[in-house]
Amino acid sequence: MPYFLGIDTSNYTTSCAIYDSDTDTVVHHKKLLPVKKGELGLRQSDAVFHHTVQLPELMKELFADFDGEIAAIGVSDAPMRAEGSYMPCFLTGVCTAESIAAATGKPIYRFSHQQGHIMAALFSSGRRELYGKDFFAFHVSGGTTQALLVSGELDARLIASSLDLKAGQAVDRVGVMLGYPFPAGKYVDELAQKSDKKYKINIKLKDGNCCLSGVENKCRAMFEKGEKPEDICRYCIDYIMTALYKIALFAKEKYGDLPMIFSGGVMSNKIIREEFEKTLGAGFATPEFSADNAAGIALLAHKRSLE
Repeated sequence: MPYFLGIDTSNYTTSCAIYDSDTDTVVHHKKLLPVKKGELGLRQSDAVFHHTVQLPELMKELFADFDGEIAAIGVSDAPMRAEGSYMPCFLTGVCTAESIAAATGKPIYRFSHQQGHIMAALFSSGRRELYGKDFFAFHVSGGTTQALLVSGELDARLIASSLDLKAGQAVDRVGVMLGYPFPAGKYVDELAQKSDKKYKINIKLKDGNCCLSGVENKCRAMFEKGEKPEDICRYCIDYIMTALYKIALFAKEKYGDLPMIFSGGVMSNKIIREEFEKTLGAGFATPEFSADNAAGIALLAHKRSLE
């Protein structure tokens, strides 16, 4: 049986996927959690409620044209593999996965949301040969801005991060300030590409870590001065890109010239992706697999089943 089910219920997106190991293809369905205009996220209780409503609908869509048999179920049960890493929203996916496993007798494998992101990035960037080897993984989203040293079964060791605001939070706050709905990453990306400016940002790291709260303050000041939205968005992206580049150089200097993989919703940004492919030789998850998705979890379930 070549089919593996993946489920991921993050604080942004409900998602499920099936990986076909015979054809090496993934089919996945996902839906953003609804956030009212002007708001910057959801309470965990609301996220759990919306996952409870959306996951059955997405599972029906996923299995509508499926006539095979699932060999195993993978599910994300926490943001990352670290002590104290917990969010109630993942309980929705775990409950569904445990119920399917109990009804079918199929094995269930648990992973972190972060491991799913990394695996999806390896898959979609064509770099799966790095699985089991040492490499750097940058996970840059609304909930996480981290540089990780990865080895083994995507065991991740934190080597640097943002000490305050996360990159995705900064992008979303700027986008919402400009009148766009949350999450606002795609709007900020599109506007930034229309700017003819390129900002030089002076950022100092603290033991490899960065601070990003300054970008929100600067963008708000630009907004209040009446500067063009595309230039405000370009400044936001250049600020984040500069911080990540400096962290990348820090990682290489401290741990060696290892391959780099970038994932997370912010990493679907075209400006950052093109710059880092050129200057760092980095691999990127494609936009479809960069934002939250269950594809990596399904792929990891297949990997675990082979052990």
